[in-house]
Amino acid sequence: MSPCNGKQSPRRPRIELAATVASATPEEAAAIAAAIEGFLRDTAPAPAPPRPSISPWARAARFEAAGLDPAGPAPWGDPEPWGQAPR
Repeated sequence: MSPCNGKQSPRRPRIELAATVASATPEEAAAIAAAIEGFLRDTAPAPAPPRPSISPWARAARFEAAGLDPAGPAPWGDPEPWGQAPR
């Protein structure tokens, strides 16, 4: 079993340039590095969609069920402070 619990990401490829007879100029080396970075950026997986925010009614119900003050911070990691509209 994997210790990562499904949160694995592919390894970033290791790019090695072999030494040749004619070495690249600093400008050519910078162009190669920029092309590689552009390739890695273009082929990266899309970011995960944001989690849906909890409705204010559901949040108030959770506080009431837990016997907590709705004006206080949420013990379950609510990313939206109380009273702010969902983004």
